[in-house]
Amino acid sequence: MTLLLEVLPRLNATLNATSGLCLLLGLRAIRAHRRDVHRRFMLAACAASILFLVGYGTRVALQGTHTFAGTGLVRGLYLSILVSHMVLAAAVLPLVARTLYLALRGRFDAHPRIARVTFPIWMYVSVTGVVVYVMLYHFPGHLR
Repeated sequence: MTLLLEVLPRLNATLNATSGLCLLLGLRAIRAHRRDVHRRFMLAACAASILFLVGYGTRVALQGTHTFAGTGLVRGLYLSILVSHMVLAAAVLPLVARTLYLALRGRFDAHPRIARVTFPIWMYVSVTGVVVYVMLYHFPGHLR
C-alpha cells in the first residue's frame, strides 16, 4: 500500500496533464475541421479525467488530505490556486457532462456554445491540478 500512496499523486498529476494536452490537441483538431480527431482527443480527455477522479478519490480515502508546508506569501498563493481549482473542478463536471452529451447526440447547434465555456474552465482545472501537485510534493522544503 505504501507504493500505491507514493505512485498515486504522480499518476494523478500525469492524468491531469494528459487531460490538458488532449484538450489542446482537440481544440487544434476542431479548428482544422477534423471532427474525427477532435472527438478522439475529447474522449481521451474525458477518460483521463475520470481516471484522475478514481485515483484522487483512492488516495484521499487511503491517506487523507495533504497539508501544504509553505508559509507566508507562498502559502497565500498556494491557497488561492487551490481554492480556485476546487471551485472550478466542481463546476466543470456538469459542464463536461453536458458538453459531451450534446456532442454524442449530434446536437452541433448547441455543443459549440457550451464547449466555449467548458474548455477554458476544464483547461484551468487540468493545469492548476498539476501546479497544486508540484507545490505540494516537490517544493515544500523550499517554500518555508
